[in-house]
This record gives sequence, C-alpha cells and structure tokens, in this order.
Amino acid sequence: MEDLTTTTATTSTRILRGPDQKGWYWGTGRRKTAVARVRIKTGAGAVEVNGKEFAEFFVEERDRQLIMAVLDKTGLKGKVDVKVNACGGGTTGQCGATLLGLGRAVMNFDSTLEPILREHGFLTRDARKVERKKYGQSGARRRYQFSKR
Repeated sequence: MEDLTTTTATTSTRILRGPDQKGWYWGTGRRKTAVARVRIKTGAGAVEVNGKEFAEFFVEERDRQLIMAVLDKTGLKGKVDVKVNACGGGTTGQCGATLLGLGRAVMNFDSTLEPILREHGFLTRDARKVERKKYGQSGARRRYQFSKR
C-alpha cells in the first residue's frame, strides 16, 4: 500500500509518503485561493500543467523561472517528470501554489533534499490572502469620501 516513514523536524513530526501505486510522488500547494496538486516521477524531464505544455500554461518568464528553480536547486531538472493540476485563483496564485506543491513533492521524492528546499523557501506557505471588503466602505480599507456639508 503506502510507505509511511517519519522524520523528526525541529518542533514537529513530519509524515513522508512514498509513491502511489503508479509510482508518483504527490505534493499539494496553496496560495491565495489557488490549489495545485503536483505529481513527480523519475523520467525524461517533461513538465505538464493542466494537460498543457509548461511554457504554454505559464506565459510569464518570471513564473516559469520560479517553478524551475525548485528543480534546478535540487539537481532534478531533466531527471523527473512533473504533472500539475492547478485550479482556482489567477496566474500568480497558481504559480505560487505550484511552487509549494512541487517543493513538497520533491521532499516526498527524496527527503535528503529538505535542507536545500527550506534554505530557498520552497516549503514555506505564503499565507497572505485578499482582505475582505467591510460594510460602509468602498473597499477593504478605502472609505467613501467624507463631506462636511
């Protein structure tokens, strides 16, 4: 079934999951309202996002470089196939979610790479979200113009 191993981090116990029945290592990332479910497996280095080619889905060069930095820093570029299922949010949120999901999947793939991933911030969740609009205001913080008379 699933291979569960535990490693002790500084303050908590982390459960690392092995590959599923088809050999894929999973990682889930979230950013704003976007969620990305990332799978990696040893292969030729193909990257696919929502059934499209990587460069076709993330058209901004900045987004592509951020995501490929995970594979560059860990030395897995060209050695693993990556499949991403991203939904919700916009392009920036999906990029951030993919970044975190890929970092988590790489850690499940090879737990010895965790210090490298932590050092570069690939396992850190960005918790910032859009602040809600309040009643009596035109936005989250912007107020209607005050009139004396």
